[in-house]
Amino acid sequence: MSHPIQPKMNTVFVHVTDLSRSVRWYSQLLDRSVKDEDVRSPVYTFSLSQHTSLTLDAGPSDTEPKTVEPLPYPLFNIYTRDVKRAYSFAREKGLRIAAPVTEFEDLSFFNLYDPDRNIIMICNG
Repeated sequence: MSHPIQPKMNTVFVHVTDLSRSVRWYSQLLDRSVKDEDVRSPVYTFSLSQHTSLTLDAGPSDTEPKTVEPLPYPLFNIYTRDVKRAYSFAREKGLRIAAPVTEFEDLSFFNLYDPDRNIIMICNG
């Protein structure tokens, strides 16, 4: 019998207070085109790779705004081949930098704040 839990990441949920605002922000970060009519509360999902997606969750409904308490560390990372180029892109787009580029021998990263002050790491490792 196979193990009931598979060793792969399916979706990452990010809790947000304003779904439309967050979809716009993440679509800019991920270079994804999103039509306003495709954004329907309470969730929106970006497909990222073969098995992984990013789901923005503003539920339970528009009448009950969600309270989001950001953690003091990154929720997850998004891959880049070129951290310095990604950092320049983020600055040019006016995205809020939470931490500048940090470089190690085999890993480099920087952090951004999303609209709810969740910290997102952009990383080459």
